[in-house]
Amino acid sequence: MDSLYILIPLSLALIVFIIIVLSWAIKNDQFDDLQGPAESILMDDDTPK
Repeated sequence: MDSLYILIPLSLALIVFIIIVLSWAIKNDQFDDLQGPAESILMDDDTPK
C-alpha cells in the first residue's frame, strides 16, 4: 500500500511530461511532412560533381 503513495504521483508526473513533450512537438511542426524524408532517399542524384 505504501508503494501506491509513490507510484501514483510518479505516473501522473510522467503523463504530464508526455503531454508537454507531445504538445511541444506539435507546435514545432515535427509531424508536418512524414513522407518527404522517407521518399527523398529513393531519389538518386546521378549527375557528377
